[in-house]
Amino acid sequence: MYGAARTIFGTLNDLLFPPLCLGCQQRLGSSHPPLLCPECSKKLIFIRSPLCSLCGTPFPKGADHLCGDCLAGRYSFDLARSLCQYCPPISDLILALKFHGRLTGIATFRTLLDQSALFEIFTTPDIILPVPLHKKRLRQRGFNQAQLITSGCFLQWRKKIVLNLLTRHRPTTPQAVLSGSKRRRNVHNVFSLSRPDLVAGARVLLVDDVYTTGSTVNACSKILRKAGAERIEVFTLARSLAS
Repeated sequence: MYGAARTIFGTLNDLLFPPLCLGCQQRLGSSHPPLLCPECSKKLIFIRSPLCSLCGTPFPKGADHLCGDCLAGRYSFDLARSLCQYCPPISDLILALKFHGRLTGIATFRTLLDQSALFEIFTTPDIILPVPLHKKRLRQRGFNQAQLITSGCFLQWRKKIVLNLLTRHRPTTPQAVLSGSKRRRNVHNVFSLSRPDLVAGARVLLVDDVYTTGSTVNACSKILRKAGAERIEVFTLARSLAS
């Protein structure tokens, strides 16, 4: 009875307030996520094999193997994976969330993640940490997009999400405007842990919106590794393939 009532209410709601595609604003037949029309769904580029078995850099062909950066031991995390390449429509949804506070994409992110095989790749974490904003930027924006992504995408692990454990203790220039080497310098020694003892021996999942050079999540990983984290894995919604 309750299920039937919900179905009727949902149908009426869709008739009165037709759901729109988050990519192109075309009308959709249902409000069930992902809220993307068939054409926009086709534009999603999911990151799958072949890729770097550590950092997740996609390769054009061949089998999974370590990339040059990972062979050189550049990263302090154990695994990094992204859902999609950073291009429309996923990039539009991330920007709408990040700079305009539009939460309509969260359920779509969650559904796309559920439909992927990434949950099978990640180790069950002891702690989930969203990459933090500095308090000044947090006041300006009013929210941390990484925190919203974390709470929206990892509902089954929501009790493992720990806020304010990983902190950004000084403001930085936005990474998007910097080159690779400047990105690394920009986030050097900007993160700290309020309770390092909570990380010792823990399996940690770091969550952020976009992975470009890996500088931000690697800077976080160095702090976690220093505190004795047993394993560090990274999830980002998208991966930018810009050099």
